[in-house]
Amino acid sequence: MILTEDGVHLSDSRKRPAAGRRVAVVAPALRTRPTNIRRRLFRSRCASFRVQRRPSPPSRRQAALWGAGKLRVRAGGRRQRQRSQPPSVSRNSMRRGDGAGGARGEGPRKLGLCVLCGLPAAGKSTFARALSHQLRQARGWAVGVVAYDDIMPDAFLAEASARPLPSQWKLLRQELLKYIEYFLLAVINSCQMAAPPNRTEAMWEDFITCLKDQDLISSAVLEAQSCYLLTKTAVSRPLCLILDDNFYYQSMRYEVYQLARKFSLGFCQLFLDCSLETCLQRNGQRPRALPAETIHLMGRKIEEPNPQKNAWEHNSLTIQSPACPSDASSKLTDFLLTALENPVKYVEDNVEQKETDRLICSTSILHQADQTLRRIVSQTMKEAKDEQMLPYNLKLLAEELNKLKAEFLEDLRQGNKKYLCFQQTIDISDVISSFHYEKENIVQKYFSKQC
Repeated sequence: MILTEDGVHLSDSRKRPAAGRRVAVVAPALRTRPTNIRRRLFRSRCASFRVQRRPSPPSRRQAALWGAGKLRVRAGGRRQRQRSQPPSVSRNSMRRGDGAGGARGEGPRKLGLCVLCGLPAAGKSTFARALSHQLRQARGWAVGVVAYDDIMPDAFLAEASARPLPSQWKLLRQELLKYIEYFLLAVINSCQMAAPPNRTEAMWEDFITCLKDQDLISSAVLEAQSCYLLTKTAVSRPLCLILDDNFYYQSMRYEVYQLARKFSLGFCQLFLDCSLETCLQRNGQRPRALPAETIHLMGRKIEEPNPQKNAWEHNSLTIQSPACPSDASSKLTDFLLTALENPVKYVEDNVEQKETDRLICSTSILHQADQTLRRIVSQTMKEAKDEQMLPYNLKLLAEELNKLKAEFLEDLRQGNKKYLCFQQTIDISDVISSFHYEKENIVQKYFSKQC
């Protein structure tokens, strides 16, 4: 006879006790005793044992997980699958480029625009190549150097010896910024890069070649759709685009800042400070040297980054030339890393507020601009007379300068963007700076006719 712990009789030999219940074989004499006595005797005198459930053999999937090290057995015999922990991205791993890549769900991409500015022949291109190599090798970043001189001149004119006029340079710069915007859109959305509908074919091809040479877009092109595939490097690592040009007016640099603000990218400026004498000496050794007068003119007109005056230029660093990025490795890397980790915040345009600010601003500076531009035109005409410009050319120069002054004042009145492509509130110094830039283009044209 079989008796369980709660006193239930199991006389049928075919019945088996449930798992975990204590059972014992008892003598027939115990059957007549009260239930509580039978229970005490059961616990103290009877040999007991626990019926244990035999573990079932593992399934094929469990066996595969076991072999991969993803299944372990915890106390009690139950199998438990190990859960993988998401990788953490620290500042140090960001410096190396580890774990920062473009996998979805691993945090926002680190993207930034770096403006490299300075006089011609200051050593910007050499510095940009060395910096790019260092960031790739030591930090694992994706880096693209966009050298304006290598992309724009030959694309506009067929003659290799000719150079675009200053007004043509302005159009080329705006077109190149549009190309960069198309590339950034593809990187941000992790999609193919489309070709802009209105483009200069030769200039676009030079831009594409520039990206291919730096492993940012694939050599495979979808010709039918005019699309370009991004490389794994471009979409899986921190990306820094270095724009290499003179950028001697702050208005030129502000256009790049606006692009960074539009997509909430990091933004910084590196100003390569080099003496005018050194620049002239290096320029004379180049196969396609600039006229010395052009470098002298830029030396007088260049506007260095001024964080105290312009809040948007607070991420600016001045480097003495000649310099190598390895000389200031830690400081320079921390500077770029800070820019990437602190992107410019996007400010959505409020049309009504923008119009109100424009009216308030225009009434306060319109009179100042009118008086200042008149003095600039008068001083320019005096200098032209001192240079013994021909009377006929003097007349034409005066007409163009007065027309330019009128167009600037009209921009201020109506809020147009023909010349004044600045923020909502325009400072008088911005107007003067832009007017000087356009004025010099006109003056150079007449002096070149006289030579």
